[in-house]
Amino acid sequence: MAPASFHPISNTFRNHNCESQLNGLARGNKKLKIFHADPFDYKSIIDALRSCSGLFYTFEPPEDQPTYDEFMTEVEVRAAQNVLEACAQTETIDKVVFTSSATAVICRDDRKSEIAGFDERHWSDLSFCRKFKLWHALSKTQAEKTTWALAMDRGVNMVSVNAGLLTSPPDLSIKNPYLTGAAEFYEDGVFVTVDLNFLVDAHICIYEDDSSYGRYLCFNHVVKRHRDAIEHASRLTPFAPSPPPSFDQDMKIIQRTISNKKLNKLMVGFESGPQLDGNLV
Repeated sequence: MAPASFHPISNTFRNHNCESQLNGLARGNKKLKIFHADPFDYKSIIDALRSCSGLFYTFEPPEDQPTYDEFMTEVEVRAAQNVLEACAQTETIDKVVFTSSATAVICRDDRKSEIAGFDERHWSDLSFCRKFKLWHALSKTQAEKTTWALAMDRGVNMVSVNAGLLTSPPDLSIKNPYLTGAAEFYEDGVFVTVDLNFLVDAHICIYEDDSSYGRYLCFNHVVKRHRDAIEHASRLTPFAPSPPPSFDQDMKIIQRTISNKKLNKLMVGFESGPQLDGNLV
């Protein structure tokens, strides 16, 4: 369900495989409390949120339904609704940081004609996602839209983080549903990735900064060079043969058409600051 909530600091989980790891973290830490919470069990969420002032929420598919398909949207939406409703009923909750995805921004049929580029104001098109079976994008978009509607209706202070592809194992896998459409993302200059440390810092900064609001695209690398794409492909499929070198392809640079300026501006005063690589401007 939600990886962490605050005051007192607590950690809720649904995947039993995480239990031993979390219990190890909690051992000797009086401020860390571990709960087993099911996002489909409203009472377990209420119990986990009791006395907390903040919540970080991220969704993982159920263990018995690990693959994103056309049915996952309903599952993810229902989980998000339960959690946000529980937050609305918990008087101590001050802020919710909702982890979404860049796929809830970039999957649109007008992507090539979007000259001004993409930022947090854009939403993926649900019909486009259904047409091309972009189930991850469909689920993330529908869940985030539903959650925003509920947060505004219930008066919940919510901020969303629209993260790029996480490049830390075990998330970096060829089976990662984010990668559906990755070739097109790359060609259109919107294939973005984020490392774990930067993603964590962004969440903390957004939670702690009272001026944070709305949506934040979160990434610190844009895959826009052929060699970068090959490098990512080799990490995903290490035993696959490498394509032959091509000077023309190696010199080609895809025009970047996505911006994370809003997050970078917010993180300027943060301890670690915005962590940008050479491929960002």
